[in-house]
Amino acid sequence: MKAFDQFPENLKNRIGYVLTDIDDTLTNSGRLPAVAFTALERLRKAGIKTIPITGRPAGWCDHIARMWPVDGLVGENGAFYFRYDDSRRKMQRRYFKPDQQRIDDRKRLEKLRDEILHKVPGCRVSVDQAYREADLAIDYCEDIERLPDHDIDKIVSLFESAGARAKVSSIHVNGWFGDYDKLTMTGILFDEVFGQPLEVVKDQVVFTGDSPNDAPMFAYFPNSVGVANVKQFEGKMDHYPAWTTKNEGGYGFAEMVNRLLE
Repeated sequence: MKAFDQFPENLKNRIGYVLTDIDDTLTNSGRLPAVAFTALERLRKAGIKTIPITGRPAGWCDHIARMWPVDGLVGENGAFYFRYDDSRRKMQRRYFKPDQQRIDDRKRLEKLRDEILHKVPGCRVSVDQAYREADLAIDYCEDIERLPDHDIDKIVSLFESAGARAKVSSIHVNGWFGDYDKLTMTGILFDEVFGQPLEVVKDQVVFTGDSPNDAPMFAYFPNSVGVANVKQFEGKMDHYPAWTTKNEGGYGFAEMVNRLLE
């Protein structure tokens, strides 16, 4: 991983899209610093399309799509994208699965939730679960004392044994039923919203993240960037970002934007 302050000038001039995780990439200790929000505004003014790619729930994503300076977002690890059309005052919601399948999945996830809580003492359902439509988020350190790694691994194993997919973020283990992830839905968004195949424009994209559930994005995008706290997951990820910032979280994101726009 190379320092992002060495990002070449010729690559900077190509960038037309910034994709970014939210938790511990735009935030620090659970809060969004002003410099990170300002960085999002600067990208929009510069004409660079910005799309958060997050594991956070649909309820949060509706708010973000409406009120943040972004051009859409992917939520619940790829279950959907939301995009707010300012001119029409209309929210576009595009789900990977139809309504009935999501209802059936939630019933299966409720049974799996009870099993995980029983077999992994100390974990809990994320406080944002009430606002989710497609996945189950198990908190391992956001609002509780951090669980040991072997318990986190056990949560992942229980999801996978039930036939669900599971990804570890910096705060949750997210599980869902379905053959999708952040990258899958990002490709759908680019096709349907921007009219651009992701494979064709991926060298025009910067993706910024911080944790193992960002690994498929790190692997796919040549201009992937990890904020400094990604280093805590060394040895625990299949793929790592090409570049890293000096600062953590939202301050690292702002550092990346400063370099990109300077």
